[in-house]
Formats: sequence, C-alpha cells, structure tokens
Amino acid sequence: MRIPRALLLIIGLVALALGLLFIGQGLGIILWPASSFMLQEREWAVRGALLALAGAVAIWRARR
Repeated sequence: MRIPRALLLIIGLVALALGLLFIGQGLGIILWPASSFMLQEREWAVRGALLALAGAVAIWRARR
C-alpha cells in the first residue's frame, strides 16, 4: 500500500518539527514547558535527532 504524497509530506513535517523540539528540549535550549521531563536530558536530544531525520526522509520521499 502506498501512502499518498500529501499525507507523507504532512507526516514528515510534523516529525521534523517534533524532532527539532525534542532536540531543543534535550539540550536545554528550549525550556518549555517548564514541567517537561525532557528538559536537559541528552537522551531526548538523540531521539529528537532520529525523529527529525525520519521526518526529513519522509519529506524528501514525498517531493520525489
């Protein structure tokens, strides 16, 4: 089953945005929300990088 390009693009954009947010929180750059358990936890920066990479790949595939 093929995923429609528009849906793949939306999924990729959301994954990229969330990945960047996770990276920012994990590195302590984005301290929002203040009660987040992800703040200044490098583990979440790594997970965010992987999610952002997956999002970028999805965007690339949607635009091919």
